[in-house]
Amino acid sequence: MKRTISKMLAAGFAATLLTLPASRIAAQITIVPQPQEVKLQAGKASVSANPKIYLDKKAKITASYLSAQFKEAGITPVMVNSAAQADIAISMGKASGHKEGYKLEVSDKKKPAITATADDRSGAVYAIESIRQMLKNEGGKFTANVCTITDWPEFGWRSYMLDESRHFHGMAMVKRMVNEMVRLKMNTFHWHLVDDPGWRIEIKGYPKLTSEGSLSDFSHHFQGAEKWKEAYPDRERSYYTQAEIKEIVNYCAERGIRVIPEIEVPGHCYAATHVYPELLAKGDNDTDPAIYDVVAPEFKKFIETTLTQVVKLFPSKIVHIGGDEANYSRWSKNERIKKFMKDHGLETYPDMQLYTINSLQKFLDKKGVKLIGWNEITGDNVHGEANHGENSALTLEKGTLVQFWDGSTDLAKKAIKKGFNLVNSNRLYTYLDYGYPTISLDHAYSFNPYFDDLTPEQNAKILGLGCQMWGEWTPTDARVYFQTFPRLAAYAECGWTKVENKNYADFVRRMSPIEKIWQGKGYFTGQPSYSMGTPEAAK
Repeated sequence: MKRTISKMLAAGFAATLLTLPASRIAAQITIVPQPQEVKLQAGKASVSANPKIYLDKKAKITASYLSAQFKEAGITPVMVNSAAQADIAISMGKASGHKEGYKLEVSDKKKPAITATADDRSGAVYAIESIRQMLKNEGGKFTANVCTITDWPEFGWRSYMLDESRHFHGMAMVKRMVNEMVRLKMNTFHWHLVDDPGWRIEIKGYPKLTSEGSLSDFSHHFQGAEKWKEAYPDRERSYYTQAEIKEIVNYCAERGIRVIPEIEVPGHCYAATHVYPELLAKGDNDTDPAIYDVVAPEFKKFIETTLTQVVKLFPSKIVHIGGDEANYSRWSKNERIKKFMKDHGLETYPDMQLYTINSLQKFLDKKGVKLIGWNEITGDNVHGEANHGENSALTLEKGTLVQFWDGSTDLAKKAIKKGFNLVNSNRLYTYLDYGYPTISLDHAYSFNPYFDDLTPEQNAKILGLGCQMWGEWTPTDARVYFQTFPRLAAYAECGWTKVENKNYADFVRRMSPIEKIWQGKGYFTGQPSYSMGTPEAAK
């Protein structure tokens, strides 16, 4: 997406509903995101560097995964078969009473020293993350303050989007980003795999999508195979095979993260129409932006084949259809499309787009899959463009999910009032491609996915938030890290912690251990930091 930049308004949240004052909590509990309820007591619990850990089989978490998570903290677990034998016990049962919730009890007087109870598998995954953040190495012993933590997310949708169409990064890098998502209890990886610059997913029956459509990116736009090889001489390929897709989906699932793929329709499709020109809406000007010929039988076969394979690869039961920034110039010069619109009573080009989106929603619904798209799919003239028009003959199918990114927030509220569930990704707060002067650390933290002037019932239609790492200016992994870290942590807390429990100064202090980890991994290369000599003072 192209984003215009306007003046940003920062907002802070100072209240906290914890048992002790924020300063004392910060000094003793350094969990990010901030837990919902913390009850601190005097004393410290202690475990060795080789603690005995009990892991309930009902959690469906492997011992190898648990060991790998603790290894980063310098802890090598010894697995035992009962909680009574354990220093740390992780069990399933009634904990917070919420999805993805858990409860931690830390004691200096009884064994286990740390007891975690999880409401579901995701809660157990997150309990592990909180434990490894809590434990501090003090002379070879690992200590944690005596406390009881009851925790669950405010929102069920907490997503990070990576754009790999504009620049491809590959499996190893994706797994690194997923590792940081689980550290921060983010549960949705939104994977932008196709767009104008390149196609990154194998689709059987359409080999040129990857054999040719992947040989391009934002920096090297379809310059040919020879130039591509010169640009990336050591790269085996610039797309994911279906086997690789499955591996990443499984890697995410182990970490409690679902993967939502994005397959753009009707615009942002040059990579596909360049190699399969029969999919392109023909006009009288070849310089007009690409848009699919959505009434062509070739398109119907192509998109249904693509979505059928995508649904089988991604068990999240949600597919993102894009739907943003469609340029209708080619449709306006295409007699077949204009005849189709007349025959079907479609008065505007947004109606034509809505007809297409609704058809795909019905196609996916038969497969038990929901469709989500950027908020242009509502038919609204999001950008206020002259001669663009709005829907008049059709409305968006009920059950479709809307991801708000641009335009007046009144458009988001309008969708909610019409009964649509919404993901709030307001670009003025959540776009990671924006520079730090535009979206500063405290501005990112100030984001509130709720709207003040909606009723509680209406705000309940907000599923959560997404932050977006668009790829125009991220040709290297290092640049993705620069833009993503540390702001990712702010969005994680915005999605997990109740607004009234957020406190920026406390967040800054709690971020110090995580930023040191990121620094050790090479993710910091000069960007602002919450805790390491940042030019932004804690507020």
